Formats: sequence, structure tokens, C-alpha cells
Amino acid sequence: MVAVLDVLVLAGSGIAAGVLFCVALSVVPAFLGMEPAQYVAAHRLIGKNYDPVMPLTVLGTVVADAVLAIVEVSVLFGLAAVLLLGVSAVSHLANVPINRSVKTLDTVPSTWDDPRPRWRNWNLLRTGLAIAALLVNAIAVVATG
Repeated sequence: MVAVLDVLVLAGSGIAAGVLFCVALSVVPAFLGMEPAQYVAAHRLIGKNYDPVMPLTVLGTVVADAVLAIVEVSVLFGLAAVLLLGVSAVSHLANVPINRSVKTLDTVPSTWDDPRPRWRNWNLLRTGLAIAALLVNAIAVVATG
């Protein structure tokens, strides 16, 4: 069981870190280079499939990390779980509300407060947390293996 959970935490934290890293590296700069109306249309298209998959991936990995923290008596797996909870918190409290507000726009008003810089900053925070969780999980797997 421990070996399966080891694989799951590495895969889950790797997927989360990889997806968020790719978004930060390519999607965010593309969004920032678009006119507001283009950005709103692109945002609707690009974000469609993240919602069901990413929360399940991140929170599933948190559960697996928590189990490993208990079974292996490992502070490192516990730390990885906390880092991934940080990813989830930033997503749900910052990025997702911005996503929802952008998706409600039919047209971009002239007084629009462009959320792209805020969204980018929050995304960079959760990306850093996800990368840290991946690194901590890798160290924990090696240390307990």
C-alpha cells in the first residue's frame, strides 16, 4: 500500500506542479498579450477542463500525503499535504473567483478592472507551492523508501 501511495503522491504533485508551471510559462503570457475581449473568449475556452480535474488531483494527493504522513510517521509527507492545501486555498479563494467573474462577461466594459495581473500573481504563488510540494514529496519518498 505504501508503494502505491508513494506513486500517487509523486504523480499527483507532479501533475499539479507541471500543469501550473505550464500555465505560468505559456498561458499567462499569452493572456497578457491579448486584447481584453480576446482574453475573455480565450479564458472561457482554456479553463473548461481544469475545474473538474485539478481540484480532484490536488485534494486526492493531499489525502494520500496525509495517510503517508501517519503510516510512515513522516513530517515531510505532512508538509507536502500542507503545501498542496495551500495550492487548493489559493485556487479557491483567489484564482477561481476571478475565473468566475471573467466567465460572466458578455462584453468588456470600458471601466473594466483587468484581473490578469492579480490572477498571474496568485497563479505564481500556487505554482511555487505545487513545485515545493513535488520536491518535498520526492525527498519524502526517497527518505522513507
